[in-house]
Amino acid sequence: MAIVHKTWTNLNSSILGKLHSSCSVQICGIKYFPPPPTYEGMEIPEKSKLKFMEKTPNLGNIKMPKMIKNLRFMRGPEQIHNSFIHKQYGIIALGGGRMRHGHFEMVRLTVGRKMDPTRMFAIWRVDPPWQPVTKKGQGQRMGGGKGAIDHYVTPIKADRVIIELGGKCTFDEVKGFLGTIAHNLPFKAEAISHEILEERRRLEKKAEEDNLNPYTFEYLIKNNMGNCQSWIRRIDHFHFGKYI
Repeated sequence: MAIVHKTWTNLNSSILGKLHSSCSVQICGIKYFPPPPTYEGMEIPEKSKLKFMEKTPNLGNIKMPKMIKNLRFMRGPEQIHNSFIHKQYGIIALGGGRMRHGHFEMVRLTVGRKMDPTRMFAIWRVDPPWQPVTKKGQGQRMGGGKGAIDHYVTPIKADRVIIELGGKCTFDEVKGFLGTIAHNLPFKAEAISHEILEERRRLEKKAEEDNLNPYTFEYLIKNNMGNCQSWIRRIDHFHFGKYI
């Protein structure tokens, strides 16, 4: 009986020793927390909220001419407004589409409610609605010429910056409501920061440079392999399957 008690005591002491050693490793040591950003030199503009966008373009006494769809305004990548000016946060489009006046108001009102204007600011990076869209009345027959102008839209290309938000804040503070706005837009969009955007584009460029397969989609189209130029879309001759 004494031998069993002694063995049980030794077993308990060894288990407690292991638990104590494991706990000491987790709770001991120096913990380093980086200091919060100071935002030195950051100036908040006097008008920090998004301005109101007009529903129709103001051309004075000039009558707005009717236009065709012009899908080229929405196809392909954005070449100019595809990066952040203030290098902080914003919303970028992941595909082409059109923004109506109601979408502008949704963005403006949501940002105005959610952000703190004393230490944040937001700016538009898109033009107000300018492209006319015609529509005929319900029940009319075909023919009779082009219908009257119904509303105005702003065409958006992929990689276009919709709004930009900055100030004395972190991305975690604004990611929530920026993501909600991006989800409610009529095209695929994403709330993103400048660092994430630059890192993503760097990885895409690196993947293209490190690609060992010479038979890319661009190579197949340019060399007309399998007579692919007879059936591919026209836009694939310029963007090689990357954009719709």
